[in-house]
Amino acid sequence: MDSLRRSIGRVLALATITMACSAANWLPLESDGVHDPTAPGVKHLQQPAEALKVLPPDTTGNHVRWVEALEKGAINPRDRLFSKAPTQIREDDILLNLNGGMPIVRFPHRAHTLWLDCGNCHDHLFKAKAGANKFSMFAILQGEQCGVCHGAVSFPLTECSRCHSVARSGPSRVPAASPGGGAAPATR
Repeated sequence: MDSLRRSIGRVLALATITMACSAANWLPLESDGVHDPTAPGVKHLQQPAEALKVLPPDTTGNHVRWVEALEKGAINPRDRLFSKAPTQIREDDILLNLNGGMPIVRFPHRAHTLWLDCGNCHDHLFKAKAGANKFSMFAILQGEQCGVCHGAVSFPLTECSRCHSVARSGPSRVPAASPGGGAAPATR
């Protein structure tokens, strides 16, 4: 029961912060409920309104379309901290939740591997083998699995249709569309 209360508390806290923010009115760090307004370092941080106003707007979450910002060159994040090896960009989508009642989840590898090394998720969050992972919305809402990022730095878990986006028919693995319009290779 305590676990459920903590989960509800986290979701409500994130919802409060998310609703308090809007594309035109991000809360100052000193009053966002996350940063300590008495900490001396807060005054040295860039305010969200200043930092995020130049990025493609979204209607939910932290009000930034991060993948669009990446693809347009508005941001250029590091994909790994130490290694200089090139990143493997996967162009394939993987379909998950093939047997549930909700629409199927389309996991776009490309949107994730453009800025994350495979080691960010594999093999500590997800095993890199088809069928080896048991997904759970409860775990995701607890900040595990997809919830490590979604609901924290990526679009929120209230946007069900962004993941549960495929009608119940079709293959379990499909190629993503390449920029040229055709099917893209699995890796690059």
